[in-house]
Amino acid sequence: MACKRSGVRFPSPPRFPSTQRSQTEPISWQMMDTSRLDPELAALLADIPETPRKAIPSIKKKALFSSSSEAFGSGLSGIENVDLTTSSFTKIEKFFLDKPHNTFSDPSYYKKVLGNEPDSAKRLHELLSKYLTCQDPKDRSVYRQQLITVYWDFMANIALKAGGGKATKEKQYALRFGLLLPTLLTDEQRDLFSKIIEENTTGEPIYYLDEWLRSIGAGKIGPSTTDEVKSKKKDDSSRFQQLLSKAQGKLQSAENLMRAKSEERTTAEDSLKKTFDSVFIHDTLGGFPGVKACYTDQQKRALTDSMETSKQILVMDRDLNKLIDDYQVADGDVRTLQQKVDASGGGETNASGITSEYDTLRQMAKMTCGRQGNHFPIVSREYFHCAPREIGTRENVIDMLHWIETIDPEAYCRQYKSQLNRIPPFVILIPSYGDIGFCWEPFDRYNRITSRGRIAIPMYSRNLRIALLTAVADLRWQVAKEKASYYWMEEGLTGNYYQWFQSQKLKGDVKEYFINDYLLWMLKESEGIQKLTKEVRAVFWRFMPFTQEIKDKLKPRALVYQELCQRDRNRELSDGY
Repeated sequence: MACKRSGVRFPSPPRFPSTQRSQTEPISWQMMDTSRLDPELAALLADIPETPRKAIPSIKKKALFSSSSEAFGSGLSGIENVDLTTSSFTKIEKFFLDKPHNTFSDPSYYKKVLGNEPDSAKRLHELLSKYLTCQDPKDRSVYRQQLITVYWDFMANIALKAGGGKATKEKQYALRFGLLLPTLLTDEQRDLFSKIIEENTTGEPIYYLDEWLRSIGAGKIGPSTTDEVKSKKKDDSSRFQQLLSKAQGKLQSAENLMRAKSEERTTAEDSLKKTFDSVFIHDTLGGFPGVKACYTDQQKRALTDSMETSKQILVMDRDLNKLIDDYQVADGDVRTLQQKVDASGGGETNASGITSEYDTLRQMAKMTCGRQGNHFPIVSREYFHCAPREIGTRENVIDMLHWIETIDPEAYCRQYKSQLNRIPPFVILIPSYGDIGFCWEPFDRYNRITSRGRIAIPMYSRNLRIALLTAVADLRWQVAKEKASYYWMEEGLTGNYYQWFQSQKLKGDVKEYFINDYLLWMLKESEGIQKLTKEVRAVFWRFMPFTQEIKDKLKPRALVYQELCQRDRNRELSDGY
């Protein structure tokens, strides 16, 4: 039976097994007659103005870095920058708004999304009307495929407006959620989308599409790398931006080393204070009131050791002074390059960067679905079946990333000069029905030290936890592979896993096997359910260790975990851990 909501008539959704909902073509709806199409929807064919594509206004670039005074305090400011002082994700207290907004209840929402857009808006409306009213399953399948292509072409212009901060709320929501026509959802589903928190109040690098493109356009984040990079011979802004990214890595590395040396000196000073406190404690000499006893042998050794400790503190102080000088030099380089980036202009470069990034995001959306997945880009009751906590909203994703870190504490860490830096990746929330999360790049190619990686997460997957775990596993693999460089098949996490892969004479993509095993590692092995082979478990235990709390919980459960814990102790004693 056809139903009517908010003045627009559309067919009722089908019922089909949940295991098949993300496949290519769903079971057909009960089709409505074309002549009974809502007059407002049909009239939009004449209402949509055929305006030419307007020139995108220049976007002024903002400073990428905070002042050096902030760096000496709590680290670099801004969501885009890495703060090496943080140790965990923000705890989410509120996942949805208490009171929904009324944007999706506006009868003219659809018209506002399509209004003031080029010819692609008219073409999109025509195909959507045919798709919703077509009764022939074969023709409907053809319209569906055409609608996917036209939708992405239409959104390209909205992406440019969003990147320049010129898009209306309706256009932002259409880009962010794929919510083109709210009446394609039920009242409950529209209410759910209306309660999603809009602004990023967490300070975590989790982005919806419109936010990501806005950061790209403002120059806060560089476009994602692709195999086919379009370079301009006289693009000074792009060249200075690359140099600036390298300088940022040196600056953050200098700050990290400076903090580590300062903490090392403080630890040595505290130790020296305790030593002197113990040396200055004397018992009263027996029979002679007011006369203190001589130093004990232990106090004499402490005094001798304190001399050596004092020398070490002086060396640490000298090293710290040098590190402070290195930091000031790096900070000066950043400021100089920032001025050159600002002076080189960049309005046209930003617009081209937004366009190229949008094309990259379109490829990301395809990858989240896979070849056999559902590539339909519009949110509709026909495909949307997520529970509130299963939608890939910013708050749900942060909560899940925090859960991953409670099991795999080094999931977002990279090592540099014996320092383990926690560097959470950029997370791009893709409005797709895919089930695959993946890593687009493990770090910035111009800043391998402290730059963030980039992972893409589908918002409407069947299982958000699995989508996030596959993305983190992909990130883990790529970071380890890049770290090992030419020796990735011999050393470290990837080398040891690859050697096991070869010994088993397995065929296929070794990374896919690794991702599947990582899922078992996080979901089963962390609970004491042995699903991995002995060799793979040993590799993961060594290079992707659980938290000490989980290790202590697993140790009494089975002999295999006791042996692994014993290996940990042996490595600690041999200083080879």
